[in-house]
Amino acid sequence: MRTYLYCEAGFVEKPQWQPNCWINVECPDAGDLKFLTQELKVPESFLTDIADTDERPRTESEENWLLTVLRIPMQSTQNGIPFTTVPIGIITNNEITISICYYHTEIIPDFITYTRRKNLIVKSKLDLILRLIYSSAVWFLKYLKQINNDVTAAEKALERSIRNEDLLQLMKLQKTLVYFNTSIRGNETMIGKLRSIFQEPESLNEELLEDVITELRQAYNTVNIYSDILTGTMDAFASIISNNVNTIMKRMTSISIILMVPTLIASFYGMNVDIHLDQMPHAFAIIVIFSVILSALAFFIFRKIKWF
Repeated sequence: MRTYLYCEAGFVEKPQWQPNCWINVECPDAGDLKFLTQELKVPESFLTDIADTDERPRTESEENWLLTVLRIPMQSTQNGIPFTTVPIGIITNNEITISICYYHTEIIPDFITYTRRKNLIVKSKLDLILRLIYSSAVWFLKYLKQINNDVTAAEKALERSIRNEDLLQLMKLQKTLVYFNTSIRGNETMIGKLRSIFQEPESLNEELLEDVITELRQAYNTVNIYSDILTGTMDAFASIISNNVNTIMKRMTSISIILMVPTLIASFYGMNVDIHLDQMPHAFAIIVIFSVILSALAFFIFRKIKWF
């Protein structure tokens, strides 16, 4: 699906393409790809690169076209991972600006709505790229807050009962933080490359550039903080699980020893030999009481050394 957006105090959708407009393509189909390659003459290699889920942030030029690949966050349901990052390609030349993403995300619609609400004027293609990077950093922070809430909920669940499902959820959240960390660093590196490409003073908004760098650094620091906290939490629960296993094993060993005492006595007196108690009245009761006393003594000793 493609939309044609023209900046008029915010991006306004147009029914058809016109020069100097922004073409946003989301989840492109065969018709969209044909329009880009045949009518706009976009290199097919660019479209192939953007389709790669693992494509890293980078910039590449071919003839008069410039491809800029960024990583943006999105909600995910694959493999139970709540959030992931996907590539978005921004293809530009002197007259055309195209953004292509093979996934449906919340960032682009939110960005368009924001420009309309703030009546923003996007003056150049670098301005658009920087604002998209800024918007991605905002969404990184927004998703990080949700991840922090999920971690807190999982911790509370683990405090009540340690279940494999809760531990696996923490591991999936840790994977998400790794994806976020790598993508944010890649986007931050792209800023330096874009500054070297767009060196004209009139095309570089220093104030916007500073805001983008600040927001990315905040997102990067937040990811590192949450990652360190989650790593510490995982290590703590791993120690708790190991300690619980040791406690259970000690108790099981104590119970086995306590039960072994009467079993051992019964084995001795169950042998087919003269035990000099067959003529004694109440011999069975005496043996049972003796076994109970020894078992109680063993229980007292284990209680004393805190094995129970």
